[in-house]
Amino acid sequence: MNELSKLLQENLNIEFISATLSNPKNKDGVQKVKVRPILKKDVLYFQLESFWNNQAFHENVEEKKACEILLEYMGNMRQMQMETQRADYTVLVSKKGKVTIKSKIKKGGKKKIDMSHDRKKKYVLEEGVPVPFLQDLGVMTQDGKIVRAKSDKFRQINRFLEFIEDILPELDKGRELTILDFGCGKSYLTFAMYYYLHELKEYDIRIIGLDLKKDVIRHCNELSEKYGYEKLRFLEGDIADYTGVNKVDMVVTLHACDTATDYALAKAVGWDAKVILSVPCCQHELNRQIKNEILEPILKYGLLKERMAALITDGLRAQYLEREGYEAQILEFIDMEHTPKNILIRAVKKRHAKEDNNIEASIKRCEAALRVSPTLGHLLDGFATESANSEKDHPEKEDKEGV
Repeated sequence: MNELSKLLQENLNIEFISATLSNPKNKDGVQKVKVRPILKKDVLYFQLESFWNNQAFHENVEEKKACEILLEYMGNMRQMQMETQRADYTVLVSKKGKVTIKSKIKKGGKKKIDMSHDRKKKYVLEEGVPVPFLQDLGVMTQDGKIVRAKSDKFRQINRFLEFIEDILPELDKGRELTILDFGCGKSYLTFAMYYYLHELKEYDIRIIGLDLKKDVIRHCNELSEKYGYEKLRFLEGDIADYTGVNKVDMVVTLHACDTATDYALAKAVGWDAKVILSVPCCQHELNRQIKNEILEPILKYGLLKERMAALITDGLRAQYLEREGYEAQILEFIDMEHTPKNILIRAVKKRHAKEDNNIEASIKRCEAALRVSPTLGHLLDGFATESANSEKDHPEKEDKEGV
């Protein structure tokens, strides 16, 4: 870490603009750290904003202390993006601890930055910068101001894009990526995703939005053509029956009701999707099934039973994704005051996933104790059976691969 220590010591000064530490090795600790300079009574400090357990923690420290803390954080991080007035830096840390530093010298004048202690929250899509699809969807005025009645929607869109920003290292920028959005509805987030990834981050992407509402699909396609978004298309169809693609890089499913979420997750696993983002909705299935003598005094209260069933449903979904070789997290999508549908399941395919029989056993124990049988488990087990039968029917494929 000597190279990294030297890099920080040389750049934690008045010309420092920002840094983001991400891609943690240990998912139970701090997930991300953002750094920015601030001036307090004309003294330069560095504000460290660390994200852990769905909460953000702030501390303001001077240069030497900031360097020590950031080096400690980088012991658990695989990546750091740093921007200064002179250059942009990318720091990558291998599994064996090897540090690689890439730099790109800037051209042109200095960038003006806000170094005030208390500043307005910075969004991925900023207020005051006109965005065509936000204007047409009624979220933003023509001069870029947020419509008061749509401020919650604006925050929701930006929160979603923060989750996208976090998984960028998992997406291959060297080829076309296919993204499927099941139950896209009015497609606020679908358009936001395309705008952010293609227009701002310059990824070569193809996004397919799927929904059952014919008029909504027609309107979204008209908007897509209007903006010249050539690889953003909307189709009328059902999640369970969709077979329009063979390979998908990322699957998004937002507010798909009840078991529709399970069909979307199963499809994503079947396609071996690298990234899955899912905000479930209306988890009724287990509410009808759940029974447990010990919990009976609590389950007799309908509201509590409904909430417990919803949490258990999403917890088991995350566990099934872990079983299938994903690293799954359950995160807060947006504050409860804005929407009760505030849980997001984020799953990223592990590069070298190993079969873990303990996960399977713990899932079965939980289901037996609560007398539940989730749809996702049946769907995934069905895929496994089909795959095994296919291998039996085509043994020559295995022989060729072994040659």
